[in-house]
Amino acid sequence: MKDLTDPRWIKAKGVLFVVAGVLSAGLLLAQHPTLLDAALLLICVWSFCRAYYFAFYVIENYVDPGYKFSGLWSFVRYWRGKDRKTPTDPVKGL
Repeated sequence: MKDLTDPRWIKAKGVLFVVAGVLSAGLLLAQHPTLLDAALLLICVWSFCRAYYFAFYVIENYVDPGYKFSGLWSFVRYWRGKDRKTPTDPVKGL
């Protein structure tokens, strides 16, 4: 699959993520309109946002600055130790 490089399509993709999130949260809260469900949904979204930030920003900037992730599967492979660079194999993961 080709990388997405057109700024208009990148922005459209971002808008679609927001629309999908707002619609799904709205539908969940319409089915279960309680403060507890709203709070749990908020905690869920916040937690996954922080995990995403950790997976990319924190790991790349504080743990292993030499490794550049290409997506969540890349992070999973890194976390499992399959894409980490080793002193005996300096080009692994490139």
